[in-house]
Amino acid sequence: MGTGIDLAAIEKAFVEAAIDPERWNDAMEVATKATGSFGAVLFDTHGRLHGFPQSESMRPASESYVRDGWIDRDIRYELAPIIARRGIATDLDLLTPERIRQHAYYQEFLAPFRLRWFAGVKVASGDSLWCLSLQRSISQGPFPREQLLALTGLSHRLGAASAISRMLGFGRIDTALEVFETSGTPAIVFDLRGDVLRLNGSAERLLCAELSIIGRRIASIDRRATAAFERALKQVIIDSPRAAASAPVALPRFGRRPLLAYVLGLKSVAYNPLAPGQAVAVFIDPEAEKQPGFAALQTCFSLTQAEALLAQKLGTGRSLEQAAFERKISYETARNQLKAVFAKTNTHKQTELVSLLTNLCAESPAKRFLTAPFERPE
Repeated sequence: MGTGIDLAAIEKAFVEAAIDPERWNDAMEVATKATGSFGAVLFDTHGRLHGFPQSESMRPASESYVRDGWIDRDIRYELAPIIARRGIATDLDLLTPERIRQHAYYQEFLAPFRLRWFAGVKVASGDSLWCLSLQRSISQGPFPREQLLALTGLSHRLGAASAISRMLGFGRIDTALEVFETSGTPAIVFDLRGDVLRLNGSAERLLCAELSIIGRRIASIDRRATAAFERALKQVIIDSPRAAASAPVALPRFGRRPLLAYVLGLKSVAYNPLAPGQAVAVFIDPEAEKQPGFAALQTCFSLTQAEALLAQKLGTGRSLEQAAFERKISYETARNQLKAVFAKTNTHKQTELVSLLTNLCAESPAKRFLTAPFERPE
């Protein structure tokens, strides 16, 4: 006897979304159609996240879910242990039909949208537990037993998509941290709970008594700064559906100006809910010499190595004579290199060149340092 559920279509849609995070909502549409449901949502059973993937049919209910505070009163989170153990759970594993007819979650929240029943399918991702929530209307009734048995098998089939998502996620994290390291920028990637997942060498060298990692959390010597950093993480991971970078968090140091930490929720770039990394923080030292990255100069203006090194020196305010001395080249050689730099940057005076390079450095650190390494390749 057929179940009427196209498991292969759902599995294929999840794998495609794992590769291309912009297709997660499309995967929810496929899951809805393949199971004959009213709608589908993908959510984390450990935390109440906003901005989760969903089918279009669920959008009005999802808006109410967040706006009216049902996200914090969702009784279905109590089903997480059953979902983890069995791979699937329904409302009837938690409440009797009579209790469902009386419960505020079902009557005050779901009923106005003609919703009542659901089946939650386990989607394991490392130590995270996600749930494919398949929603059915009042008139559709609960999922029959044969369909629930089929959906139990779906949980195993979605493991491949989970593995692909994590593999690609870690690959992107490592690549991004290498980019940050090349520019000498300390960077730390965090998981869904705000725990430290990976950090580059520059970040490791930054750690000391003033800034440390305790229990996989960032800790400053100032408790208020630690709390501010935690709020920034919470803002970009949980509170905002598509949060951009947080305001800079000042992390005090002994006898020096504070470090500035910029936190970005990676879903603002390309949200992959199953990816291991969900936020990244970069640390800017206000006392460090601000100069455009060497690789950036070469790439942006097609400068040779020698020309980029000279431009880098001039961008910090040095005179041509000082730059030539520090580069250990003659003044005449420096002049010739400067002429080539003028031509390639479309500038005509040293003041114009310095202004151009200053603007390069003045671009928002959150945008310049955070976004580019994580952008999805074309």
